[in-house]
Amino acid sequence: MTTKTHKNYIAGEFISSDHLFDNINPIDGSLISRVAEADQAMVDNAVLAAVKASSGEWSAISLSERCKVLRKIADGIDARFDEFVEAEIADTGKPYEHASKIDIPRGAENFRFFSDLAKTVSTECFEMDTPDGNGALNYAIRKPMGVIAVIAPWNLPLLLLTWKLAPALAMGNCIVAKPSEETPSTATLLAEVIHDAGVPPGVFNLLHGFGPNSTGEYLTKHEDIDAITFTGESATGSEIMRVAAKDVKSLSFELGGKNAAIIFEDADFEAAIEGTMKSVFSNCGQVCLCSERVYVHESLFEKFVLELKKRAEMLVENWPEGQSMNLGPLISQEHRKKVLDCFNRAINEGGKLITGGGVPKFSDTRKAGSWVEPTIFTGLGEEASLLTDEVFGPVCHISPFSAENEVIDTVNSTKYGLAAAIWTKDLQKGHRVSKQLEVGVVWVNTWFLRDLRTPFGGIKLSGIGREGGLHSLDFYSELTNICIKL
Repeated sequence: MTTKTHKNYIAGEFISSDHLFDNINPIDGSLISRVAEADQAMVDNAVLAAVKASSGEWSAISLSERCKVLRKIADGIDARFDEFVEAEIADTGKPYEHASKIDIPRGAENFRFFSDLAKTVSTECFEMDTPDGNGALNYAIRKPMGVIAVIAPWNLPLLLLTWKLAPALAMGNCIVAKPSEETPSTATLLAEVIHDAGVPPGVFNLLHGFGPNSTGEYLTKHEDIDAITFTGESATGSEIMRVAAKDVKSLSFELGGKNAAIIFEDADFEAAIEGTMKSVFSNCGQVCLCSERVYVHESLFEKFVLELKKRAEMLVENWPEGQSMNLGPLISQEHRKKVLDCFNRAINEGGKLITGGGVPKFSDTRKAGSWVEPTIFTGLGEEASLLTDEVFGPVCHISPFSAENEVIDTVNSTKYGLAAAIWTKDLQKGHRVSKQLEVGVVWVNTWFLRDLRTPFGGIKLSGIGREGGLHSLDFYSELTNICIKL
């Protein structure tokens, strides 16, 4: 059986390279495909194609025509739905339920959502007085920024790639995109769909490769890139920011998090347990929004720890198609080592291991995969690495608290500021505490519920700017004010 090769997509053509790297299935360590790493010349060609296309028909055609193409792309994803699901599962190992109900449907919906939004959004218009009494009219128009570098992560590969592509294309920009080297498959399928949708050559380009000394670095350093949007680790974002400063490029970053869940004494206990299970263990903890710090009122602490332990130990680590599966593997052996190292440091720092902390035992090919047990700790102080550093795995630390002001100060003590979840029946308390938390997103009595029109992003080391709704359209367009003397 011939191993499939994922090629780069440049100026409307699929192109391989002299260097291929392996794409490994994290479920059982098997080879999925080979991937063509783009070299410096290929990056240059892709950016040049985008520059040429940016002055061509894509930005010149009407907004309504561009939006029709976006909907055609969404329909193309739907038409190949099973292929996308299969590819997403192979790359990430996530359960079929997650890929088929969240990742792929949201990937298609992003194109439809921004197509509809772009056609209805307005710009500013002001009448002003002038000394001669005739007045003047000021109005703003949106223009494309030009060439956008889109760098997407591996945890929600299609969803987060399309979350950036759709508004950027709607605004008339041209794209050079780099998916994570861990998850190239759905990005390559998307390039095929975009090609078949009739998007002009050069408008969308896809490059495979790594970060430092590879495709990612070549792309972010390229002088003809007008803006960079990146989702990933905070340290990588800092490096991109340093490189982009030379040309003062526009940046949009969604970076790491060390998110907290707060369970007050008046919370609906069952809802809080169920919600925290999701916010800790969804996608094997590999979601930037996951709750790695859980603070429980002292009156519920022991009961909460016992119940979360019981339910964590009921999680099933199975094949993706298994009906009972609700926890997949980590993305890679390398990432698993990092997560296990975090567990070991927590134990060495005096943490009490409530459950998990190791690698599950398998008697089949899964033993070659990247699995890790769902893990819960207690007993650590706020200075411990498990409470200061992002783990990005299926783990949380549970701490008791006694007073509202105490837990607010503790939650805000982190260098990150992405998200938080609050569980309380007192909505006045929910409003009051939410306003005091130093994060970009707060959920009250829920988690991961998203209205795509709302601002999404973090503060501190968790990012720069906001995505979602009008905020995305603002980033991917240049506003020009036109002043008409009457």
